[in-house]
Amino acid sequence: MPKIKTHSGAAKRFKRTGTGSFKCGQSHRRHILTKKSTKRKRQLRKAATLHQADVRMTARMLPYS
Repeated sequence: MPKIKTHSGAAKRFKRTGTGSFKCGQSHRRHILTKKSTKRKRQLRKAATLHQADVRMTARMLPYS
């Protein structure tokens, strides 16, 4: 059987956790930061867990993670 290729774009954005879900970076942190509160920007630093509806699709893109 041939090997399955990893989706390189997904590999840069998602990491699998020990429990099998995926963690990802938060959005809304690139620009227009002046109107966002300090608390909101600070909370966006933390990694988020991928929504359960997207886990199956992401797992397919990252077969060896």
